[in-house]
Amino acid sequence: MKKVVGLLVLFVLLCVSLSIMNPRFLSAANLQNLARVVGMFGIFSIGVGFVIITGGIDLSVGSLFAFLGILLYLFLVQWHIPWMLAVVLILAVAVLVGLFHGLLVSKLKVQPFIATLCGMLIYRGLAQFIASDATRGFGYSEGFEGLNRLATGTIWGIPMPFVLLIIVGTVTWVLLHQTIYGRYLFAVGRNEEATRYSGINTDRVVLFAYVISSFLAGVSAILLAFYSNAIAPSSHGSFYELYAIAAAVLGGCSLRGGEGTIIGIIIGAALLQVLQNLVNLLGIPSSLNTSVMGGVILISVIIDLMMKQRK
Repeated sequence: MKKVVGLLVLFVLLCVSLSIMNPRFLSAANLQNLARVVGMFGIFSIGVGFVIITGGIDLSVGSLFAFLGILLYLFLVQWHIPWMLAVVLILAVAVLVGLFHGLLVSKLKVQPFIATLCGMLIYRGLAQFIASDATRGFGYSEGFEGLNRLATGTIWGIPMPFVLLIIVGTVTWVLLHQTIYGRYLFAVGRNEEATRYSGINTDRVVLFAYVISSFLAGVSAILLAFYSNAIAPSSHGSFYELYAIAAAVLGGCSLRGGEGTIIGIIIGAALLQVLQNLVNLLGIPSSLNTSVMGGVILISVIIDLMMKQRK
């Protein structure tokens, strides 16, 4: 809880600093766009957070965005499948990907880093192959305007991705902090072997964590596809897994597992986007964004180690 409070204070201080440096930061248009981006990034960061709590990692998220984005293009633009069915199919594929990763890690005991790294390469390659490595766009959303409005519209001025983040955050908060599964998840992250000897089916717990991660990545993939309105298979979603890992670690998730909160992950995702604005205001080249993210992850891990040593 102390980590979350400290992170919230840092977030408020950054927002105040940005508003002083550039008053346009508090403009309605900028805040609305910020909420939209935080919503999209926060949703899949929560999923990756579930995996990190088990002591695992998911490196496939960015490539999965490209793969699912290209599939969404095929379903809607080329095959003219009704958009509701297309959404169900995209989410079903995402669940199958999660099952694949979960089975590799829980049943075959493949290291999470290797399993999801291979997934990252496979899904990026599939996206490039299916699209012939060409950018595919959604045009003016003819025939699926309803899905476009849901993905990019607003409710009482609040962007739909942020509304979805609140819904997802509420459901996952209950799942993680108020259910037996949540307690099992933390137990697996702290000591999987001891948890297994306690009679808990640890394989099922880990498997479900990877399914949650991929399912939420599927939700974000749809939002990101319409946010960009085009999918470049070689670059769409590149390094987005870094944002998710950084948000989770900033939010109090330990890379060794057994720790984390939903509220912390959401604040971490928001903090990263505000940090992006600060980087731009300071005139740091956008090409250094990944370096900034790497630095944030490194500092967070070092702080986590120091706090563990003190305990």
